[in-house]
Amino acid sequence: QVQLQESGGGSVQSGGSLRLACVASAYNPRRARRYCMGWFRQAQGKQPEGVAGIDNNGRVSYADFVQGRFTISQDNAKTTLYLQMNTLKPEDTAKYLCSASPDCRGSWPQFGSWGQGTQVTVSS
Repeated sequence: QVQLQESGGGSVQSGGSLRLACVASAYNPRRARRYCMGWFRQAQGKQPEGVAGIDNNGRVSYADFVQGRFTISQDNAKTTLYLQMNTLKPEDTAKYLCSASPDCRGSWPQFGSWGQGTQVTVSS
């Protein structure tokens, strides 16, 4: 079972930037090549929603609300997933979680492992 640990959250003003990281451990390197990974978020009182996903071939998908502001990437070993977030808005305030799975729907991991999340708060 892959273990995931997010970091990089914090409090910023509207228009600011943050870079989130998610480190995967207990990861079989050979199996890791088949994994897709993604970022999800959950705002208080709302359902979780996908933010960005990346498949094992590097193809990426973004939620419509991203509108070119965020970039998902990973290192060559596929053990660290990043989310560069620019032009942050108050509505981006949420706990951001990463997920990894060998079961993918397009670029989105399905039924995968989850980290504990990192809080992002954007003030106006």
